[in-house]
Amino acid sequence: MFSVSNIQIMATTEISQERLEKAAYILKAVAHPMRIAVIELLNIHEKMGVNEICNSLNCEQSLMSHHLINLKLKGILGSTKDGLNVYYWLKEKEVAKLINCIENCNCTM
Repeated sequence: MFSVSNIQIMATTEISQERLEKAAYILKAVAHPMRIAVIELLNIHEKMGVNEICNSLNCEQSLMSHHLINLKLKGILGSTKDGLNVYYWLKEKEVAKLINCIENCNCTM
């Protein structure tokens, strides 16, 4: 049973649909171990080329390119091209903090 004070608390702490959709969008974009690894790597290194990222994470370039493009399209990474080389950087640094928070939670899963 709700009292008036409970309803007032719910109204003032209600999470907007826009915020929920934004959170889901970010979580879906990073919801892969390789993408999380890329974000953590680029959080340490300011800018890296595709080959450097592949070597660091021991991953084939075609698979890595797929993940990098996905993260770029979602707005999490930025990129520049220098000749034949493409360099990526972490555009949304707050996402690295989110991943760190998830990694440090005490969930019993």
